[in-house]
Amino acid sequence: MSDDDVRTVRAGRRSVAVHRPDKVLFPGGGDGGGGGGKEYTKGDLVAYYRSVAAFMLPHLRGRPLMLERHPDGVDGPRFMQKNTPEHYPEWITRVEVPKEDGTVRHTVCEDSATLAYLADQACLTLHRWLSRAGRIDRPDVMIFDLDPAGDDFGAVRRAARWLGELLDEVRLPSALMTTGSRGLHVVVPLNGQHDFDEVRAFARDAAELLAAEHPDRLTTAARKKDRGDRLYLDVQRNAYAQTAVAPYTVRARPGAPVATPITWEQLDDPGLGPRRWTIADAAEQARTRPWSGLSGRGRALGPARRRLDGLRG
Repeated sequence: MSDDDVRTVRAGRRSVAVHRPDKVLFPGGGDGGGGGGKEYTKGDLVAYYRSVAAFMLPHLRGRPLMLERHPDGVDGPRFMQKNTPEHYPEWITRVEVPKEDGTVRHTVCEDSATLAYLADQACLTLHRWLSRAGRIDRPDVMIFDLDPAGDDFGAVRRAARWLGELLDEVRLPSALMTTGSRGLHVVVPLNGQHDFDEVRAFARDAAELLAAEHPDRLTTAARKKDRGDRLYLDVQRNAYAQTAVAPYTVRARPGAPVATPITWEQLDDPGLGPRRWTIADAAEQARTRPWSGLSGRGRALGPARRRLDGLRG
């Protein structure tokens, strides 16, 4: 590989080599959402992740990651990587996580240099655990994935409002995030004192209550054939070893859309869609700090559980 095929970038206190920075990862064309199907290279991907590192890292630190890699771009093969390869630099953090037949050594992204290195590895999307290494069986985030049957974003807005009202009623803070795909995530910060079974049971009961109130619009049916044209309230990510796309991560779709935190007020923006932001402009949204009100607001589920049970009758 010639020197022209390697570029060195500064990320925090380290210098990180970017190999073949002009390699196209996102060819032009396609729908691309807000990006109009623009072409983006590996160099663009690295630059984007460096630009959002300060906003993204608080959502990554301490969390095992599953890495979605596309070495030949979005039109090539995809690799879902759990185990950290031996050749990764020693300064990249790893964590050994128990699984049924042993352990998995996951990568943990603690700094901007790791983020840049993973982008150089053509890791487009970072999927994070909902718990951290210190308390691996105690999630500090609960996620509701609003998955429409088609591309009806109006149905997603409507479901988000209903769910937000329910969470307000049981006095749980919540936030919104576009997924960069089709729907929205509703994210609830927790205090990390409950195990996955408790969290998933609460999310399931909340989703079932909402679906019972709007049976023609919402469903909790896991099988697609049972959903019809109803929006699926997916709570399956709230389980041990399950992951969700990280805030500000890039999705492997034309135009490089980004999973982007938003405010509840932005839900009313007529220009909002699941792929509204791309690597071209997601950093601008990040600088508005849409989730600033959530800082330090992780809650216990006990009081919310009692209120939810009261609503369920």
